Amino acid sequence: MENLGELTTEQWLEGQLLLVDKPLGWSSFQAVNAIKWALLKKLKLKKIKIGHAGTLDPLASGLLIICVGKFTKRIPTFQGQIKTYTGTISIGNTTPSYDLETEFDETFETAHISIADLQEKTNQFTGKIEQVPPLFSALKKDGKRLYEYARQGQETEIQPRKIEIHSFEIDPSRFDSTKEVDFEVVCSKGTYIRSLANDYGKALESGAHLSALRRTKIGEYEVAYALTPKEIKESLCVN
Repeated sequence: MENLGELTTEQWLEGQLLLVDKPLGWSSFQAVNAIKWALLKKLKLKKIKIGHAGTLDPLASGLLIICVGKFTKRIPTFQGQIKTYTGTISIGNTTPSYDLETEFDETFETAHISIADLQEKTNQFTGKIEQVPPLFSALKKDGKRLYEYARQGQETEIQPRKIEIHSFEIDPSRFDSTKEVDFEVVCSKGTYIRSLANDYGKALESGAHLSALRRTKIGEYEVAYALTPKEIKESLCVN
C-alpha cells in the first residue's frame, strides 16, 4: 500500500482499499473501528464510509480487506473471492464452538489414527460439498444469531450449505507427539474452517477442534502486503 498519510481527503472519499493484518484477539469490527476513528481524526471529518469484506473470528488472525469511501460498493465482490487459510487442527477433543472459544466437552481415542489415515481423510472434504455451520456463529435464524441460541443452551436445527473446498493439505509431522496437524485450505465464500475441523475429526472416528487459524489470501490479495491497525495509524501519523 502507498503512503497513506499522503492521500488527500478527496482520494479517501473517492475510494481506497486497505489490506489489514488483523491481530489475534481482535474482532473484525474492532479493526474497522480503529481505522475509522484514525481516519476521522486525520481528515477532520465527522463521518466516512468504511467496512470489511469478510469477517474473521477474534481467535483468527490475518488478512482483512477494508474498503473506504466509494469502494464500500465493492465489498460484495471481495466477499465472493476464493480464500486461503493456514492453521492447526487438534485431534482427540471437541468443543461446542469447534474452536478454543469454549471448553472441551468430549475426549476421544487417537491411537487408531495413522499418518495414512490423516492424509486419506482429507479427500472427503475437497470439491463441492455440503457443510453445516457451527452453532457458535453470527448466522441468523428466525431473526436471531445462532450464537445467541448456543449461549442460552437452546437446541436449533441448522441447514447445511453448499461450499467448495479447492484444496485441503495437511502436514502431519507433529501428530505423533502433539496430536496436531497443520493445514492449508483454499475454499469458497461461506466455508467455516471450524466446521471443517470438527467434521475431519468425525471422519477419523475421533474428535477434533480448530486450535489456530490465519487467513493468508483473499483472491489475489496476500497478507504479506498487509499492515496491522497500529501500522496503519502510524502511516496516517495519528497517535
